[in-house]
Amino acid sequence: MAAGFNLSPTAIAAGFRLETFAEIGSTNALALQRAAAGEADKLWLVTDHQTGGRGRRGRPWVGQKGNLAATLLIRPTVEINAAAALGFVAALALRDALDVVLPRDRVAIAPDGGDLANGGRFTLKWPNDVLANGAKLSGILLETSGVGTSDVAVAIGIGVNVVDHPSGTPYPATDLKEIGSPCSAGELFFALSDAFVDNLRLWRDGRDLSAVRDKWLRSAAGIGSQVAVDLGGRIVRGVFETIDADCHLVVREPDGRAIRIAAGDVHFGAVASVRDQ
Repeated sequence: MAAGFNLSPTAIAAGFRLETFAEIGSTNALALQRAAAGEADKLWLVTDHQTGGRGRRGRPWVGQKGNLAATLLIRPTVEINAAAALGFVAALALRDALDVVLPRDRVAIAPDGGDLANGGRFTLKWPNDVLANGAKLSGILLETSGVGTSDVAVAIGIGVNVVDHPSGTPYPATDLKEIGSPCSAGELFFALSDAFVDNLRLWRDGRDLSAVRDKWLRSAAGIGSQVAVDLGGRIVRGVFETIDADCHLVVREPDGRAIRIAAGDVHFGAVASVRDQ
C-alpha cells in the first residue's frame, strides 16, 4: 500500500472508496478486472508509480516514481456512448484541483504565445488533456466494459506529471515541479477526489451536458485558433470554433463548412499550419 493518499471528507461522505498501491502496472487495467469481477461503484485505485500505463490509441503513458496515476471506477446508469462525456468531467475536476494546489501567484504563459486568458493558469485541450503553460501536464483515458445501461462500468484513468515528464513527445509536455509547484501526488489526489464530487454532480448522470460543456469552454485552449485534427490518417484543418451539445469538436474549414469531430488528435498553432506531406 502506498502512503500519502487520502480521500477528502466530501468524497468519503459521497460514498467514494480508495485503494492505494506502492507500484502497479496499470490502474485502468486493474479497474476493468475489478469491474468484471463485480466491483461496486465509486472506487479509486491510486499510485505514484505506474509501470505499464497507457494512453489513447494504445500509446504508452510513462509514469515516473512520484507522478500521479489514478483511476476511478464507476457504474453510471447510461449507455456507453453517453459515458464518453465523463472524460470532460474528469478534466474539469483535475483543473479545479490544480487551482487548489498550485501557488496563486504563478501565471501561465503559453510558450508559443497562445492565449490562456480564458482558462487561467491551466487550460483544457480537446478531448482529454490538461495543459500548463501551454504544454501537456496530464492525460485522461476512458475505458468501458459492459453493454446497455444495467452493467456498464467506466474506468476513468488520470495520469499527471507531478515530478517528471517525458521528452520527445509529439506534443510538448511539462510537470508540476517544472512549473514551480511543490505539491506531491498525494496532495494533488486529495484535491482531485474533492473536486470530482462536484463535477460529477454537474454531469447529472448524463442527462444534460450543457453545464459540463459551458464550464469546459471557459477553460478551453485554442478557441478561435488554427487547428489540425488527425482522424487516424485523415487531417482536418480549420479554426476551432467550439464544442457542440455532445461535446464534439467543431472545426470551421477554409471553405466555410463546419465539421463536427467525435475523436481525434488536435494540434494548435504552427503545427496546425503545416501542409500534409
